[in-house]
Amino acid sequence: MKLTYGFLALFLLATTVLTAQKKAITLEDIWGGTFRQERMEALQSLNNGEEYVVLNFDRSAGTSAIDAYSYKTGEKTRTILNSKDLEEIQYFSEYEFSENESKLVLGTEIESIYRHSTRGIFYVYDLQTNELKKISEEKIKEPTLSPNGEKVAYVFKNDIFVKDLSSGKVAQVTTDGEMNKIINGVADWVYEEEFSFVRAFQWNKSGDKIAFLKFDETEVPEFSMDVYGQDLYQTQTVFKYPKAGEKNSEISLHIYDLQQEEVSDVNLGDYEDFYIPRIKWTNDANVLSAQVLNRHQNVLDLIFVDAEANKAGVVLTETDEAYVDVTDNLTFLEDNSFIWTSEKDGWNHIYLYDKNGKLKNQVTRGNWEVTNYYGLDPKTKTIFYQSTENGSINRDVFSVRTNGKNKKQLTDKVGQNSADFSADFTYFINSYNSATTPYEFTLHLAKNGKLVREIVNNEELLEQMAEYEIVPKEFSTLAVNGADLNMWMIKPAGFDPAKEYPLFVSQYSGPGSQEVGNRFHSTNDYWYQMLASKGYIVVGIDPRGTGFQGAAFKKVTQKELGKYEVEDIIEAARILGSRDYIDEDNMGIWGWSYGGFMSSNAILKGNDVYKMAIAVAPVTSWRFYDSIYTERYMTTPQENPSGYDENSPINHVEKLKGDYLLIHGTGDDNVHVQNTMRMIEALVQANKQFDWAIYPDKNHGIYGGNTRMHLYTLMTNFIEENLKVNSNIKSSL
Repeated sequence: MKLTYGFLALFLLATTVLTAQKKAITLEDIWGGTFRQERMEALQSLNNGEEYVVLNFDRSAGTSAIDAYSYKTGEKTRTILNSKDLEEIQYFSEYEFSENESKLVLGTEIESIYRHSTRGIFYVYDLQTNELKKISEEKIKEPTLSPNGEKVAYVFKNDIFVKDLSSGKVAQVTTDGEMNKIINGVADWVYEEEFSFVRAFQWNKSGDKIAFLKFDETEVPEFSMDVYGQDLYQTQTVFKYPKAGEKNSEISLHIYDLQQEEVSDVNLGDYEDFYIPRIKWTNDANVLSAQVLNRHQNVLDLIFVDAEANKAGVVLTETDEAYVDVTDNLTFLEDNSFIWTSEKDGWNHIYLYDKNGKLKNQVTRGNWEVTNYYGLDPKTKTIFYQSTENGSINRDVFSVRTNGKNKKQLTDKVGQNSADFSADFTYFINSYNSATTPYEFTLHLAKNGKLVREIVNNEELLEQMAEYEIVPKEFSTLAVNGADLNMWMIKPAGFDPAKEYPLFVSQYSGPGSQEVGNRFHSTNDYWYQMLASKGYIVVGIDPRGTGFQGAAFKKVTQKELGKYEVEDIIEAARILGSRDYIDEDNMGIWGWSYGGFMSSNAILKGNDVYKMAIAVAPVTSWRFYDSIYTERYMTTPQENPSGYDENSPINHVEKLKGDYLLIHGTGDDNVHVQNTMRMIEALVQANKQFDWAIYPDKNHGIYGGNTRMHLYTLMTNFIEENLKVNSNIKSSL
């Protein structure tokens, strides 16, 4: 027995010495770029399938170039365009080819508007004549070339324009565009945020018609934000923002005939209070597809519009008791049969329909999710996709024939595999990472996944990380409330099971999300490593309502956001607190956005479990959030008042016992600072003490300059002050 204790003492001493040789991660390391990874620049495959192009910047010369590279060798084959050869442009930061690759749209002076939208000064460059033409003297939105590159359509001041590049003639397609009233051809705020698109017009295959959406937001309530800036007086940003249960934009579909120079209105049918989240031309230049979604978002119709006869008909209807997900996966085959993805059998899978909407077959099936659809090779009738077939925390790339046969796994490393295919589906570049391996980029043959060559790895980063005290994540599942929840855990280096450690819980928990994945360190993961080095056990948990474990698991929270997932997060901490090495009286939680909503609820409803919580940019009542997102899961406040109120932290402030830190940016156009201000007032009136921080003019991401460094210093200090590390011995040797 003495020998055993002696050996253990020597082992612990050796571990301590080894640990002491390692550097602890600091916030300066995290936000100073110490752990920056090498990645591939955003690339685009050329039509020949043999080359891809990358936008490269020469920072010393202040120029930019579009360079072409060989898939097979990785060698640069040519420079398609360099801004040093252009008199009018010093550099460009965006580019887009016409479908036939005869012309380029080049973007300069780009300024952001919201999450996805921008405006800028744009040019068209003719790759055959080397001519450069400015599209407009004004900053415009979404310039898009016709398939043959002869015309360019764009939006200016909420109206659509078409410019003939040969004659220079500009046709104004719409004339009723007006700020905060009528929008033609680009999405309103809530469509951009929740349906994830900006450009709301599409050229047909022959380039003689443009389909577009019109948003009448006249009756949508306005939201205003003060912008403090640097001037003596603040200014205001005012925009239309439909909160849950409020009036949405009235949406309509139109087709512009370039030959007739006429706009026709499309009658989609007898719909009221609906969305059109996607429009897409089929391979028939006269047939347009439109997806129409009811306001509850549980019935989606795929409609085909005959543009010549101006007739519309439903070809497919997707229904769900909860909601139907909108995707970009709709793909048309040569005969206008089409690929579609659906959760109709309880898991997200790929389906093939004929051109009339009749199901030909279910292409994939099983108790796993298709997580990404990459496309279809029409020559071999092969579909390429990503899925969770090897576990919900992993991703692999597969191919399968449209008849569901000849399925192949194209990747073999366990972790996150993501593919970028050449235009002709000869090659794919695989992006791989795991919890222990930073990004690796490799080239593979699409027909069998065979490795062609390595492109980029991060071995230097691994060597650098070896100098630091980094403990691998331990992945497991935790049985909570009848469900097995995915979890990771980071323990302090030199972990001693005889000691008690404070617990710090990280989560996001939003519908369909995933916090627990076999992926390499995010910026927050380095922060968690830093906290672990200070003596905290950090865990990440995905409660019920999160994604990639089937529709039933994901949609259990329907009409009750903040009920089941909060119950899981509280019970999970209670279960973990019963472990000998976790101090059950010293547990905290944090989250951002939906995660801030959750952490707020957790310290209130779980005030006997959680001692402290940090909420960054939280929703504090779903009544304050936008219509599309909120009603997808909750229906309207008028229909479901108890679901909104019983699960909103703003209505449970009297339960606060622990230490609570509330953080928000005043320029948050997404989750408005109103959420935090109303929470503050409720806490004050309940006479509850708490801490709070406001970041002037910062948006939902709260970044810029020294902001992130300040924010994470603030949060770290709060954790150390309120979640004390001790060395109590809970069990004896």
